[in-house]
Amino acid sequence: MPEYEPVIGLEVHAQLLTRSKLFCPCSTEFGKSPNSNVCPVCLGLPGSLPVLNAKALRLAVRAATALGCTIQSRSIFARKNYFYPDLPKGYQISQYEEPFSTRGKLDIRVDGVERTAGITRVHMEEDAGKNVHGVGGDSSVDLNRAGVPLIEIVGDPDLRSSAEAAAYLKTLRDLLIFIGVNDGNLEEGSFRCDANVSIRPKGSEELGTRTELKNINSFRFVQRAIDVEIARQGAILDAGGKIDQQTRSYDPDTNKTATLRSKEDAHDYRYFPEPDLPPLVIDDDLVRSERAKIAKLPQELRAEYVAELGLSEQAAVTLTQHPEYVRFFDEARQLFPEPVKIANWVLTEVLRDTHVRGLSAEFPVSPEQVAELVRLVSGGEISGKQAKVVFSLIQGTSKSPGAVVEERGMRVVSDEGELEALCSGIVRANEKQAAMYRAGKTGLLGYFVGQAMKKTGGSANPKLVNQIFQRILGGSEPA
Repeated sequence: MPEYEPVIGLEVHAQLLTRSKLFCPCSTEFGKSPNSNVCPVCLGLPGSLPVLNAKALRLAVRAATALGCTIQSRSIFARKNYFYPDLPKGYQISQYEEPFSTRGKLDIRVDGVERTAGITRVHMEEDAGKNVHGVGGDSSVDLNRAGVPLIEIVGDPDLRSSAEAAAYLKTLRDLLIFIGVNDGNLEEGSFRCDANVSIRPKGSEELGTRTELKNINSFRFVQRAIDVEIARQGAILDAGGKIDQQTRSYDPDTNKTATLRSKEDAHDYRYFPEPDLPPLVIDDDLVRSERAKIAKLPQELRAEYVAELGLSEQAAVTLTQHPEYVRFFDEARQLFPEPVKIANWVLTEVLRDTHVRGLSAEFPVSPEQVAELVRLVSGGEISGKQAKVVFSLIQGTSKSPGAVVEERGMRVVSDEGELEALCSGIVRANEKQAAMYRAGKTGLLGYFVGQAMKKTGGSANPKLVNQIFQRILGGSEPA
């Protein structure tokens, strides 16, 4: 839509990795039977009082610090009032006018171009429950999530395309995982996004009327939903209509957005200070302590892997998608300092059978096994083809690749005399192809090398076989 410019701001809700809820000791464990992780506090029963979870505060401060926010020494919790079946108290404890952190930024990369998106604030709030529809034809409410600790990361309206929105979400998710604040699980709802979307004539500085796309839990769906909403708003304006401020849902099956309700403004929520919680005071020692726990972030590691280790940009991106990938790769390359070769094995073989769950990952082999396997290939003791066989044999075991090679007699044949006799026999058996090679079809060299590898079960030294065939086939007389 060349005549319009999209304006997009994202609100991301990220669940903090605590074992108990934000204001009570109930478990945050996912998948428990409905309404089993509840107590008078998260059920909103009369007389119950909230008590702030200290671990949640520390994680929230760590996240805000990693995003470059200014931590406020004093902030307050507020009641956000609205009626919905999954909100047992009739209000949500959140922060609004005085959040604990303000003004941060997130650097993103889209199509090779770096951009910086501003962050208005990061604040803490409790989650609501979950409405479950279609159970025996009825709708039910599961309050296990009510009171689960969240941070809401409110982005500035700095994004100008759905691709930028998707890049923002991926970058933010990676950052939160790396600092140990969030597990990045979109399917379980621990990382989800609301997108505020509006359009305006190109060149205009005035913001258009926005709609909010609610609770989208897939990067791909976020991108599709934003594109659909941009097109919908453009069609309304082209027809002479006006955009209504509202909250909309997105249906990936129909690829359409639909009205949920008219969008409330802040005054509709009747925010006021939470009377059951005192002002939140964050001292400098807490901020310094959490800042010290922030190691290198994904973007720093990617730049280092490309500039210092010689990895391709795509390889660096994949290896830094999870902190456990980084740990595995770094341990393996310390044991065998050939990072490009180690990276190739990790990317093509190891990650294929790796299972990630939250901040943990289960690998099919150990860094020590990968380092030894790459050393064997690099030293010419086994071929690349043999290495894949060895890899399949050591998966899920503690066997060393070297031991497997010895057991199976898989050492590369590098005896030049033995290989010369083998190659000569192959040339004699394929005189037509040999003549074609000598006539200029040098691509047939691969055919001869393949025959040698086949006859030796992949154990011949491919580099030496190449040299021998070139010498034999390059002669003026048939071998």
